[in-house]
Parts: sequence; C-alpha cells; structure tokens
Amino acid sequence: MVIERFKHGDAGPIGKRVRLIDRMLPEGITYHASWVDSAGTRCFQVKETLHPDLLNTWVRRWEDLVDFEIVPVVTSADFWAKKHLE
Repeated sequence: MVIERFKHGDAGPIGKRVRLIDRMLPEGITYHASWVDSAGTRCFQVKETLHPDLLNTWVRRWEDLVDFEIVPVVTSADFWAKKHLE
C-alpha cells in the first residue's frame, strides 16, 4: 500500500504530470487501484511487485511533488492463514 501526501496539499501538479508523462512505473511494478481522500491531499494506492526496491526508483521520480509512506501488506486471507499456523 502506498500512501501519497501531496506537497502543499496540491494535487494539481501530480495530475498534470500523469497526463503529460504517465505514472512512470518501472517495469516489474503492477498498479492495481487508487483512491484520493475527499480533501484531495492524499492518495492511497495498491501496487504489487516481487522486487520492493523498484518502488524506490518510482518514488525518486515523484518525490519533488509527493511525500510517500510505503506499507507492505498481504491479503486478510493470507494473514489469517499464516496466523492459524502459529
């Protein structure tokens, strides 16, 4: 899960860059979905990769406009299946 906090609370520059260049995802990262909070200051994205360091490459392409928090997650089913084995 990627949580983006738009610098200065301004989504405008992000939208402009996406329209001009695209998401700039390195090969090996799959974008699944995103949601923007109602204030338009944060975005929550689900991305998938077998190589988490690729996310650092992607972050560097956007860090002038966005502050990032990356939270590794698993599905609830996978989490509880693993917990059941403990």
